[in-house]
Amino acid sequence: MENVILIVHLLLALALIGIVLLQRSEGGGLGIGGGGGGTMSGRPPATPMGKMTWLLAIAFICTSLTLTILAAQKSAGSSVLDRIGNRPAAEEPADSAPVLPDSGGGLLPPSGDDSAPLVPRAD
Repeated sequence: MENVILIVHLLLALALIGIVLLQRSEGGGLGIGGGGGGTMSGRPPATPMGKMTWLLAIAFICTSLTLTILAAQKSAGSSVLDRIGNRPAAEEPADSAPVLPDSGGGLLPPSGDDSAPLVPRAD
């Protein structure tokens, strides 16, 4: 169900972008554009493209709200912080250095007289 609404939402977004880009400029934006066309009325006549823009915008908002409601129901009141808080504590502190077996020279490589092989083997 959520995937279907998401696909419809994406199609509405693409259609809304397309219909807005196809419309004629009404002017006033950045001081450029088509102008008033001779009439000085406060409200231009509603065009079919304008009505389609409103229809797509309302449908886009409805699918946005539906997806938000579905996501809220799916979360069931859990928080990301709740999931982090339930993590088991580590055995060792993270800032401590790993304990290496005593090889006599600390962090130096083993010498040639040691019984341990110098190269790992794939046995």
